[in-house]
Amino acid sequence: MIIVTGGAGFIGSAIVAGLNARGIENILIVDILGKDEKWKNLRRLSYADYMEVEDFWDILEAEHLEWPVEAIFHMGACSDTTEIDCSYLATNNYDFSKELAEWAMDIDARFIYASSAATYGDGTQGFSDDEDRIDTLVPLNMYGYSKQMFDLWARRTGLLRRIVGLKYFNVFGPNEYHKGNMRSFVVKAFEQISATGGVRLFKSHHSGYTDGQQLRDFIYIKDAVDMTLFFFDNPELAGLYNVGAGQAKSWNDLANAIFTAMGRQPKIEYVDMPDEIRDKYQYFTQADISKLRKTGYRKPTTPLEAAVTEYIQKYLQKSEYLGIP
Repeated sequence: MIIVTGGAGFIGSAIVAGLNARGIENILIVDILGKDEKWKNLRRLSYADYMEVEDFWDILEAEHLEWPVEAIFHMGACSDTTEIDCSYLATNNYDFSKELAEWAMDIDARFIYASSAATYGDGTQGFSDDEDRIDTLVPLNMYGYSKQMFDLWARRTGLLRRIVGLKYFNVFGPNEYHKGNMRSFVVKAFEQISATGGVRLFKSHHSGYTDGQQLRDFIYIKDAVDMTLFFFDNPELAGLYNVGAGQAKSWNDLANAIFTAMGRQPKIEYVDMPDEIRDKYQYFTQADISKLRKTGYRKPTTPLEAAVTEYIQKYLQKSEYLGIP
């Protein structure tokens, strides 16, 4: 049995689709379906069972899980970078992750979890996934810090020598439709352009960047899943690894790629950044993926323009989801 927490969410459901593509269906999906539409991500997936988090946790505490577990992909978390309930984030993203990791070690299951590029803060300490340097990082929001808390705990306890933490950068692609305001810019821009013909980008409030030239490492979901499953295929690997394209692109680059994919002429308006996020805004992110490459992962990432074109034309314009028909 393979367990995927957050398996109805964006990255989690894409991992299940990736496993299905290999013919693997003996999967337990654990999530909180709640009242949004992420249940739609499940419709084209094949899996053995689904459980709500509370039911799953009750079974673990009672030690009544009936199946041997080969691996756990722990993608379940609150990923809202604007969440202000710090106690909730600490409980959900830190405490639960600790208990699940310890349980995985007790039953000798592979444990691969989602960390985040948000742990890098403003980037002044660089974007190296060297475990010996993570205590120098200063996240800009509580979401990033909740992920940093677990990374530090895993290193402190020695578990980071046995488990894998993946620092996902700006992932975009199908199955993110339910994420509301946390959806990628590609979805938001697609909707704006469809409705108005144009798109809005934040002005720069940093002297080193002109409007729209703020830089991000954007990675397509299919590449992120390939990298994730690489660690499933290579159980001897452990530690922290960046999951990104390894090349920063500007918001202008991304916007122009979206217009091109939609067959539209670029029409960009620059608007002031809200005061509440100005001091938490990352002007540059770029994954250092040299450590990943040294493990033997050689597959190139999809160029931004090609990834955006596929996402828009194959998925957004057809309201399609990842999964096996």
